[in-house]
Amino acid sequence: MPRKKSLLIGINYIGSEHELRGCHQDVENVAEFLSYRGYSSDPTSQVILRDDMPDQYYPSGHNILAAMDWLVCEPGTCNFLHYSGHGSQVPDPTGNRPSGLIDTICPVDFETRGQIDSDTLHHHLVTRLPPSSTLFVILDCCHSGSALELPFVYRSDDYGNVSVIDNLKEGIHLMAEANDIFQGGFSFNKLAEARDLYAGATSFFRSLKHMGESQPAGLDEDDNYAAYAQEQKMVTMFSGCRDDQTSADANINGMNEGAMSWAFLEIMKQNPNPSYLQTLQDTRTVLRQSNYTQVPQLSVGLEIDLNQALAL
Repeated sequence: MPRKKSLLIGINYIGSEHELRGCHQDVENVAEFLSYRGYSSDPTSQVILRDDMPDQYYPSGHNILAAMDWLVCEPGTCNFLHYSGHGSQVPDPTGNRPSGLIDTICPVDFETRGQIDSDTLHHHLVTRLPPSSTLFVILDCCHSGSALELPFVYRSDDYGNVSVIDNLKEGIHLMAEANDIFQGGFSFNKLAEARDLYAGATSFFRSLKHMGESQPAGLDEDDNYAAYAQEQKMVTMFSGCRDDQTSADANINGMNEGAMSWAFLEIMKQNPNPSYLQTLQDTRTVLRQSNYTQVPQLSVGLEIDLNQALAL
């Protein structure tokens, strides 16, 4: 069996105007769940960051990134990351995303040291993950749908139907449409239309650079796409909601918890070995039945059979 490592982050933002109530409880619940799934609580295998803990385990931006680097540093490991806290969006510094915004998570010191954006998260968690290792992520926060910039995104509706949002194919499709516009002659109207399509297509490809760097001169979009497609990392992320949604706190039997974390653990109690598809559908159902409107998403780093058993 591969070595198992886990990183659990819970931030209540104690004493601030942004205070939450359920994030520490989420960490305790997930730690208990992992102990039943063969994860050790030994400090060489599990790191917990909370804002009621000493400096070394305080969830500052620096400590969070250092802990993420520790999590994915070893080849041949099975890694688990859970984050419960605030998520947000900030203006995209690259200008490549259609919305003009980029997803973030908020360390406890985000007001003075800044937020951690999805490009940075991808670099520390996905790019640095050895090809022989796996990573399973749960992000229980607002605006978390694209927080790791993974290429394949799945969403379930209220009826259990799952739709796929394939960023790579969408970008290629838009680029082809832009090329087709000029068939039959040139006009300024066609030029404006093509520019809009090219802008949409290149935003998909450029967002896959993941490190917030500007596009190097001479590197076309196909090169960029090919480089990303070769990454092929076994990374799975369940996020609490779409990019444009907020993620709720839940009060379960008088105890504050994150709604996504609670729903995921409920599914695991009911069926210890669900498929990826079942987990996504059932999590959505549990949230909807409890009157939460947020839509959880599944993102993966490579195409997989969603009917296979969830790998933790």
